[in-house]
Amino acid sequence: MRNADTEEPDPLPRHIAIIMDGNGRWAKARGKPRRDGHKEGAEALRRVVTACGELGIDFLTVYAFSMENWQRPKAEIAYLMSLIASYLRSETNVFVEKGISFDVIGEIERFSRSLQKQIAASAEKTAGGKDLRLTVALGYGSRQEIVTAAARLAEKASGCGGGGFVVDREAFERELYTRDLPPVDLLIRTGGEMRLSNFLMYQSAYAELYFTETYWPDFGKEELLKALNEFAGRERRFGTIREGEASA
Repeated sequence: MRNADTEEPDPLPRHIAIIMDGNGRWAKARGKPRRDGHKEGAEALRRVVTACGELGIDFLTVYAFSMENWQRPKAEIAYLMSLIASYLRSETNVFVEKGISFDVIGEIERFSRSLQKQIAASAEKTAGGKDLRLTVALGYGSRQEIVTAAARLAEKASGCGGGGFVVDREAFERELYTRDLPPVDLLIRTGGEMRLSNFLMYQSAYAELYFTETYWPDFGKEELLKALNEFAGRERRFGTIREGEASA
């Protein structure tokens, strides 16, 4: 389904989440070191952020570094951290110009003090952005997020002695990293794998899933539009049924 006036997919998802996968395999296929794949992956993120801004997407959340990624070689982790810091130094002013607010979810206290400061500075400088909210998951794991939220909620309930404290979905969601974000509408995974890999599992309960063989470094606006057209052609029922099916 397309809008004849804009030639853009319609409807658009409000919140897109992306598992940026395939950097290493992209590099290997070209006989290059893995770090080259990560570097090109940063360029892909620039393209996609720009495209989301142009298309009018409200929220973009990307999976940059998982809890499990801490098991990678130290040299690769160090390079990834330097790449993230470099990306923020170069893009923060661009974000401000384009009305993009930036934030991070995850256990960032495990990262270096210098990177934590860079993250905080970028988030503060871009806080006024209203056109797109870019959230980067760093040191993130959905299982840990859910367990931590449950523990916080239990602690609050215990502190109230159980009286007058309502434990419901809204209360639970306020304890999540994503408390300020809407549910995920479209989750994209590049690189050919078809799994969530511990990413936004709660928030993606009714997300449309889109998997592509394209490695992340080759992903751009054209590939994004393919995913958006697929999304626009799907019927989202959220557990209900089509009109007229009840009597069938």
